[in-house]
Amino acid sequence: MAKRRKSSRKRKSTIKLPLSVIITLIIIVAIIAGVWAYMHPTEAKYYVQTWTEQYLGWPTRPTQPTQPIPTTEGSDNLAFGIPGPADCIIDREGYALGYIERHEQPAWVIYHMTKAEATTKAASRDDNFREDPEITTGSATLADYRRSGYDRGHLAPAADMSFSIKTMDESFYLSNMSPQLGEFNRGIWKDLEAQVRSFAISEGDIYVATGPIFPSETEPKAIGPNKVTVPKAFYKVIWDRTVPEKMIGFILPHEGSSKSLKSFAVTVDRVEAETGLDFFNVLPEEQQAALEGTLTVSAWQWQ
Repeated sequence: MAKRRKSSRKRKSTIKLPLSVIITLIIIVAIIAGVWAYMHPTEAKYYVQTWTEQYLGWPTRPTQPTQPIPTTEGSDNLAFGIPGPADCIIDREGYALGYIERHEQPAWVIYHMTKAEATTKAASRDDNFREDPEITTGSATLADYRRSGYDRGHLAPAADMSFSIKTMDESFYLSNMSPQLGEFNRGIWKDLEAQVRSFAISEGDIYVATGPIFPSETEPKAIGPNKVTVPKAFYKVIWDRTVPEKMIGFILPHEGSSKSLKSFAVTVDRVEAETGLDFFNVLPEEQQAALEGTLTVSAWQWQ
């Protein structure tokens, strides 16, 4: 009877590390991760938030303000509701904003503008761009925009805030900025800002909501040490409160354009669908539905 041939394969040996070595390796990895997180705080916060939300199902970003909203006495910017959740909400004399730490800019800025304010020039532009001390997590900085190839694009325009020295000055906080291509900021966006001021003068009493539309990618294009997200588009919503009331929305792709502003007009419902925000949500639902679902371009006075 033939002998069974022994297998030439050797059994793989299992390496067993002493517990002390395993603990040492864990400590070394933890130190390296800690140093990296210290050197890259924004990226570390983003990855921790994403991992815990996607894999553990724990919400890490606040869905409501975590502290009382700082409000300027007499301000009515948020009188008709907060458009959406934010990490920090601030209501100033000239405008209110909802700041998103992950993107280092607001998801929304909203302000009330009258004909008197639109035609009052009490302050000239001072270009005093600076960090916002009221953003508890720290706002974007000048270094984020320096040599980035992007303008510090106003959301609440300086020209809309020229009715007082204080409102003009506060419009230059970097919390009121979003990265914008020069041909966009100084072109179609500037034209839309001028048109909105014209609406304030012709209608007499309007509310304006404006902000970026962020890309859907997990890691969108960003600039600067704080990774300020570059938006894919921008929106504006205007509510004319004079009788007969009406609303109009705009969605502008983040690029230069020579098209007519009217070609970018959309319903407010469309803006809400694109942004996930809910504008003027204190209004009765029937009134919201009528105003936000209707668009009559010819009802507005165009420049």
